[in-house]
Amino acid sequence: MPKTLGLLDRLARGPVICAEGYLFEFERRGLLQAGAYVPEVVLERPDLVEALHREFVDAGSDVVEAFTYYAHRAKLRIIGRERDLERLNRTALRIAKKVAKDTGALFAGDICNTNIYAPPDARSHRQARKMFDEQVGWAVDAGVDYVIGETFGFGGEALLALAAISAAGKPAVITLSVPRETTTRDGWSATDACRRLEDAGAAVVGFNCARGPATMMPLLREARAAVQCHVAALPVPYRTTAAEPTFQSLTDPHCACIPEDRPFPTALDPFLCNRYEIGEFAKEAFALGVRYLGVCCGAGPHHVRSLAEALGRRPPASRFSPDMSQHVLFGTDKRLRAENLAYGRTYKRPTAAG
Repeated sequence: MPKTLGLLDRLARGPVICAEGYLFEFERRGLLQAGAYVPEVVLERPDLVEALHREFVDAGSDVVEAFTYYAHRAKLRIIGRERDLERLNRTALRIAKKVAKDTGALFAGDICNTNIYAPPDARSHRQARKMFDEQVGWAVDAGVDYVIGETFGFGGEALLALAAISAAGKPAVITLSVPRETTTRDGWSATDACRRLEDAGAAVVGFNCARGPATMMPLLREARAAVQCHVAALPVPYRTTAAEPTFQSLTDPHCACIPEDRPFPTALDPFLCNRYEIGEFAKEAFALGVRYLGVCCGAGPHHVRSLAEALGRRPPASRFSPDMSQHVLFGTDKRLRAENLAYGRTYKRPTAAG
């Protein structure tokens, strides 16, 4: 779409894809520490952050989201790098802006859960709002098209983030990370939280992180029926279930060597959705009327490409989408050797008849 179109104009025309998942992807690559999950890689390897932005855009993302998740004061204080707060944020924004300009993608700022917010503690509310205001201020200085407020377990904290974004005059996409109890941590139903956010002025409301496609979908159905604004869906690419609805709650009885017997966050490999499952989720969500779509922690560019292709697109990375017609054992190309194809047929799954 033309770069002159903003977020809402693009949503009016069709789906908008937003790739997330930077934390897990850089942790897998050995460039970010699981646990703290602070994006120090922005300062230490900005070239690789730029490269991943480009990979996600080539895979079909319409948005370059500045890698400022957990780049807030509370997190940097924990790892002893609070002095780098502004430099980290401005660097991440500069990298994202460059890629967005080069590719014609939307340029989004990002704020997130503070981990200091507590419903009965008014002081924590003031501290969280101050943290939101400073990050949103840097995003506005950088010229973002809109700001994402994401991964909120508390509805009240999501409203604080929305207020900071609205005060800065930018459209807001606010997404909740709904725990296994199916309510926010302050006891609001998911639909009630979405309604409150819509009433407070959010351009897009919905869900990200925590839940995989199977356990996010019921929430999406309810939210889409409850609000008039656009709805967002950015699940984690893991096979969560009704019994274990979030990736934090998954258990693996087949492995006895996982630290603390909890697969989250570094032993989730057996639960990873394949690209086709993500494509099916995208089609089902879009059929519900969900137009802001993406994949969160655990996503790779191949997941984003599958999502884009499921929506009828052919992003640049589709040049390399699978084409098994040329495979040595399972192909159909007439130039392939017959003995190899015959051997390949020995892998064929037996039919019910034998």
